Amino acid sequence: MKNIVPFLNRKQQLTLLVFALLTVAVQLLLSFVKKAEINKQTVNYYINTTTQKTIDSLKLIALKKYELQPFNPNFINDYKGFKLGMNTTQIDKLIAFRATGKYVNSANEFQQVTGVSNELLAKISPYFKFPEWTQNKTTISKEIQPVAVQKINLNQANYEQLVALKGIGAYYANLLIAERDKLNGFVHINQLNYIKGLRPETVSLLKQQTFVKATKSISKINVNTASKEQLATIPYMTTYLAREIVVLRSKQNEPLKLEDLEKINNFPLDKLQIIRLYLAF
Repeated sequence: MKNIVPFLNRKQQLTLLVFALLTVAVQLLLSFVKKAEINKQTVNYYINTTTQKTIDSLKLIALKKYELQPFNPNFINDYKGFKLGMNTTQIDKLIAFRATGKYVNSANEFQQVTGVSNELLAKISPYFKFPEWTQNKTTISKEIQPVAVQKINLNQANYEQLVALKGIGAYYANLLIAERDKLNGFVHINQLNYIKGLRPETVSLLKQQTFVKATKSISKINVNTASKEQLATIPYMTTYLAREIVVLRSKQNEPLKLEDLEKINNFPLDKLQIIRLYLAF
């Protein structure tokens, strides 16, 4: 038996097409209405008074957590500076100034270095805390003549004498004694410049209050006859430098002189005048 395929006349076909178009149109309309409703909800979103008060109270709590405490302005970093209200330029000026080894010791000096406004300075300067000894110098009467500092010999000073020096505490006193023992005594005041852990301002204070006088003669090492191992025992002389001296010595027909050491690659020229005190030519 043959399958009978339903036959649609022209009117029925037109009715079916209209129904399909209406179905698509309804679907598009529903999609548009739904999207418009979502947009309307987003646009009309608002914070009521109660919620806003809660947010404001949370902000106040967060701000109170960063209440200013006394601090030394010399150690302001980027984060601290921004919290205080300083801009990038002002912070960079302070950091560059500190990189030279100098310190600000008053609110006026801080403003001169950073260029902060009078308003900001008035707001943060009451919290500045400087070392006491930097402030005491401003209280000395102009009529009183300063007492000459009695310098002490670094090679003879004991722990108690070092601790008693201005700006030198127990940590630096122990550091000086350890370095003195390692060097078997200082031979030059500028050896303070090369003590690891000694800050530049501390070195400056020490040079004002101390001097170096050898308590025993230095056993000098002859550059032209010493072995590599002997040369390496000299303070500030590395194994590499000792080897290079021996190599340079072998290439020259005449004995080495002090200026010949300057030819050695990576020789610490800043320490040359100290190293020479341990050498014989």
